[in-house]
Amino acid sequence: MAPMNLPVALPRLSAVADDYDVLLCDVWGVIHNGRESWAEACDALTRFNERGGHVVLISNSPRPASDVIAQLDALNVPRSSWKAFVTSGDATRAELAKRAPGPAMAIGPARDATTYEGTGLTLVDNTADAAFLSVTGLVDDATETPEDYRERLLPAAERGLDLICANPDRIVQKGDQIIYCAGAIADLYEEMGGKVIMAGKPFAPIYDLALIEAEKMLGGTVDRKRVLCIGDGTITDVLGAQNQQLDCLFIAQGIHGDAAKNDDGTLDPARAAKLLDAENTTSRYAALALTW
Repeated sequence: MAPMNLPVALPRLSAVADDYDVLLCDVWGVIHNGRESWAEACDALTRFNERGGHVVLISNSPRPASDVIAQLDALNVPRSSWKAFVTSGDATRAELAKRAPGPAMAIGPARDATTYEGTGLTLVDNTADAAFLSVTGLVDDATETPEDYRERLLPAAERGLDLICANPDRIVQKGDQIIYCAGAIADLYEEMGGKVIMAGKPFAPIYDLALIEAEKMLGGTVDRKRVLCIGDGTITDVLGAQNQQLDCLFIAQGIHGDAAKNDDGTLDPARAAKLLDAENTTSRYAALALTW
C-alpha cells in the first residue's frame, strides 16, 4: 500500500496568508453551522481581506447567492469577511435555463423556489409530466432521509430522466445534528440507475464563476498558484480543489467529529490523511478550525 500524503497541520491562516491573493472559502461547516457563526473563522477572513486579499465565499447552497446573503447576515457573519459570493444555485441556474421550458419535477423545500425564478422552466409535481428532475434538497430535512424518496424517484429512473442536483453536499452539520442534503438523494438516484448532473462543488462550473469574481476584484488574470480553497467536505471542497489543481486547507472537524484529533485535542495529520484517503483526495493543509 502506498503511503498516505500527509497534509501540513496549519493552526493559523496567518502562517500562509502572504502566499495567497484569493481564498475560495466554503460556508457551512467553516464559518457557521446553520445556527451560529464562528467568530474566529469570520475574523480570519476579515483580516485576510484587510491585508489586501480577496475572499470569495463558495457554497453548495441550492439558492442564488443573492438569496443566501440574508441568512449570513442573520447568523452575524460580517460582510467584512467576504467580498464576493457564488453558490451551487448560481451555477445550477445556468444548467436549468438550458433546459427551459422543461417541464421539470422539482423536489425541495419551499424556501428554494428562487432557484427557478427567471429560468423559464415550467414546474410540475409528478414524474409522468416531467422532462427531467431538479432536486434542491429534502422537503423536510429535520425528519426525512433519502430513502423516503425512493418510491417517488423510481418512475423517473425507469424513464431515464436526468436529475439536476443543485446541492452536491450529502450531509451538513446543523447545530448538533447531521442532516441530509440534495447530494444524498442524487446518490440514491444513481444507485437506482438514474443519471445525475451537478454544477456545484466539486464540479468545474462553480469554480469558473468564483474565479471570474476573483478576476473582477484583481483587475486581471488570477494566478492559480496563489488561490487557496478552504472547506470541510472531502468529496466536495477538497476534491473540487484537487480537480482544479488549487491548494486546499481541509477543515477536519464538524461533520468529521473527533476523527482527526489527537488525545490532547490537537490535529493529527495522519488521522486527517485517513479521512482524505478514504475519498481518494489529498490536501496541502489541514486544521480543526479556521483561525487567524
